[in-house]
Amino acid sequence: MRNLLRLCPLLLALALLFGAEPAFAGKRVALVLANSAYQHAPSLTNPVNDGSVMAKTLKDAGFDIVDSRHDLSALETRRVLRDFADATRDADIAVVYYAGHGIEVEGSNYLIPVDARLERDTDVYDEALSLDRVLVAVEPAKQLRLVILDACRDNPFGKTMKRTVASRGIGRGLAQVEPTSPNTLIAYSAKAGFTAQDGDGANSPFTVALSKHLTTPGLDVRRAFGFVRDDVLKSTGNKQEPFVYGSLGGDDVPLVPVKVAAAASPVANPQADIRRDYELALQVGNRAAWDAFLAQHPDGFYSSLAKLQLEKIGAEQAHAAAIEKAKQAEAERDRLAAVGAQKDAQIKAAADAKAAEQAQLAAQKAKEQAQQQAAAAEQQRVNLAAAAPSAAPASTASPAGTNVASLTPATTPADLSRSVQTELGRVGCFSGQADGNWNTSSQRSLSQFNRYAGTKLDVKVASTDALDTVKSKPSRVCPLVCEHGFKADGDKCTRIVCGDGYALNDDNECEKKRAAKPTASKPATSRRDDSEDRPARQRPQIGAAGGLGGLGGDAAGIATGARRASGGGQVFCTNGGCRPVNRGCHLEYRGGGGPGNDANAEVCN
Repeated sequence: MRNLLRLCPLLLALALLFGAEPAFAGKRVALVLANSAYQHAPSLTNPVNDGSVMAKTLKDAGFDIVDSRHDLSALETRRVLRDFADATRDADIAVVYYAGHGIEVEGSNYLIPVDARLERDTDVYDEALSLDRVLVAVEPAKQLRLVILDACRDNPFGKTMKRTVASRGIGRGLAQVEPTSPNTLIAYSAKAGFTAQDGDGANSPFTVALSKHLTTPGLDVRRAFGFVRDDVLKSTGNKQEPFVYGSLGGDDVPLVPVKVAAAASPVANPQADIRRDYELALQVGNRAAWDAFLAQHPDGFYSSLAKLQLEKIGAEQAHAAAIEKAKQAEAERDRLAAVGAQKDAQIKAAADAKAAEQAQLAAQKAKEQAQQQAAAAEQQRVNLAAAAPSAAPASTASPAGTNVASLTPATTPADLSRSVQTELGRVGCFSGQADGNWNTSSQRSLSQFNRYAGTKLDVKVASTDALDTVKSKPSRVCPLVCEHGFKADGDKCTRIVCGDGYALNDDNECEKKRAAKPTASKPATSRRDDSEDRPARQRPQIGAAGGLGGLGGDAAGIATGARRASGGGQVFCTNGGCRPVNRGCHLEYRGGGGPGNDANAEVCN
């Protein structure tokens, strides 16, 4: 079975050799429209030049039909679209390129012929051509329907035409569009709602980038537009950003396929077989898989990588064992302390726990070092494969212990990491600086991309697969998250402003302010009326003899009076307070007086 599988590349090469022509014989047709000489508006300099460049680019790419027209009237444009629709009926790929003026009215986009006289906003419906009419012309194509509009220039008609209805909106640039037909892409020279530059040279920045990347053999059309975007942003100082609307399937769709060179005698590449076995073991990722790989391939470049992977697994297992041993030692130490074991036993248990903790830290350090080495080696392998996918590594007979990190790939890991960070930032998943340091923040950003894009990229390293996948996304993937007090507005966070009488709550919403409740007056605290500011005549006084009376009262006299009254009307006072003498009782003077020693005593018969 293994030998049969290894024959597959040879069989595939033979199939491509003898069947290359039918496989790439798909019909490709293109229509190039360019309008510069407008009769009722200022002329444009570059559209005709841009049309000539694109027509030549598509012809050189081997398109079966390239119909190039310029400065057409509305009637002529409709006839050309009708004829082109007939040509697309048996085509696999149909492309329409338009350069000139375009306008957006009420959310719909229109291409403006050179004879259009747009005096009122309703004239657009009669004298311009709807973008939907262009999409109808390319609809019969089977594999790809592509419409490219270099028509986002600042439109003079929008400034002069009269509004028949005040509420009718005429936008700046072109409006965003979502194609309803499958396998359809619509590329704008500038993002919806923005205008494009005509350029200082003979061609617009958008067309220059298109002619450079669009027909690269084997390059997926989505990646080609990604490169176009990068070039235009760079050449315009980030003022103009091309945008692509629509979606395609998972397969690459190049405008120009890669031609397969005929090989007289295909030679099997044994290094490719070893690489496939290595990648299979990497996918399984356990010790048994790596042992099996080394048993089959004991020497060479990939065996050195496999040994690093085994060292990483061993270090991870040793770390897990050290953690478990440390837990057991700590549990034994705590148990002996709880049961009050002998001091010697507790000291020994504490020492064992300390030693286990040190061993755990050492194992963790060894694990991290092994993981870093394995990750660095794997990153080097990925970079080498990206630089030369069909080439064997520089050394195919490396002994054990080869320093894999000493290999120098064409693209350094820092450059690859920086590119992935830049693309993650473009799709809204990375907010840091693209410094080429693939740290925890970068890994978290790629993990967030996986979540919202539905991918399963390895976040531990920055790989070419990750770069290609992120680049394939034409717009934001991760949602925009704004701080409290701000809200998402497109690709920016804008401050939330509440109206008068409203305030921002914790949920980032404006709510009506509540009226302040009147502050209730605090009731006065009651207190005994025996403070220093109370008149002396109103306070009961304890004299030197402990009797009751005013200042200088005679305690003995009070006691004598108390005996005569037999309790009637007498008041018995102590340091704790005063009360009436109980019925049938009287006060007797006992002498003394002062703190803790009452002068009088209540005597009951």
